[in-house]
Amino acid sequence: MRADRLVAVLLLMQSRGRVTAADVAHALEVSVATARRDLAALAAAGVPVYPQPGRGGGWSLVGGARTDLSGLTAGEARALFLLVGRASAETVGRASAETVGPAGAETVGRAGRGGELGSALRKLMRALPGTFRAEAEAAAAAVTVDPAAWGDAPRDRPAAVTPLQEAVIARQRLRFAYPGGTGKERRADPLGLAEKDGVWYLIADTPEGQRTFRVDRIHQPHRTGETFEQRADFDLATEWGAVVEAMERRRSGVRATVLAEPRHARIIRDHFGRHCDVLGEEDGRVRMTVRAHLHRSVAEQLAGWGSAVEVVEPDEVRAELARIGRELTGAYAPPSR
Repeated sequence: MRADRLVAVLLLMQSRGRVTAADVAHALEVSVATARRDLAALAAAGVPVYPQPGRGGGWSLVGGARTDLSGLTAGEARALFLLVGRASAETVGRASAETVGPAGAETVGRAGRGGELGSALRKLMRALPGTFRAEAEAAAAAVTVDPAAWGDAPRDRPAAVTPLQEAVIARQRLRFAYPGGTGKERRADPLGLAEKDGVWYLIADTPEGQRTFRVDRIHQPHRTGETFEQRADFDLATEWGAVVEAMERRRSGVRATVLAEPRHARIIRDHFGRHCDVLGEEDGRVRMTVRAHLHRSVAEQLAGWGSAVEVVEPDEVRAELARIGRELTGAYAPPSR
């Protein structure tokens, strides 16, 4: 996970004063190229680190090595915890109430170790001035990242992301233009942002209930000056999961029943993910259903299995598989003699 590496890089810099990309790579067990990207990401996010070229150079914290983060400004703390993101939100939320024992930055940096990431985040939170902690907690819970695409190509980050993100953290009501509906200006309480493979979405409360807006379709967002209270039962990851599930149901209206050898069934299930249901065994094969938005899409995803997977129904998917087979035969069959 990149979040725990970014935290670990910062702790490593505090403990050593100055580090090179090679130092970071060795301590965190990543490539030198990855270490350079992580150091650049911290600098780009506003965390006070800077590079010094030449012999004896490296990366340092502004003001030299420190044993805590009390030198961070509110904006810098917010930038750091936005980078850490939703993956750390529950840990961060408990930070002020927990006691932290000593742990080295190198140990904290091992990717995938949730307990060590939690320890690092608690250290970061406890080191912040008390006036910054609430904003850092809000920043950590403001964004969730979903890497699975819905078919849209990754795009440039919309300019509206930053003001929307700030409104989420500050709990400030928004007004903005959005296509569709009555065409009137929308009023919304921004609850959180989700990035899905480069496409950004805003989850917000509106007079009509909770809604999800694509950020690249939001125009002229501005704050009204009013604040709102975040719902106590709101959890961004849970709400985004519900949005995705509802969208996937609409996008996956075509269902096919297939039979596969047990050794293939696990791979098919992993490939289709939430769009696959195992029904049981039949004559030594696994019976399951797979779903997609078009008959052709189901067929295209199964065609590579050839006869190893049998499509029982519907006939439309079987016909698409036959068409794909004819196309491949026409394109690759050896010329007749």
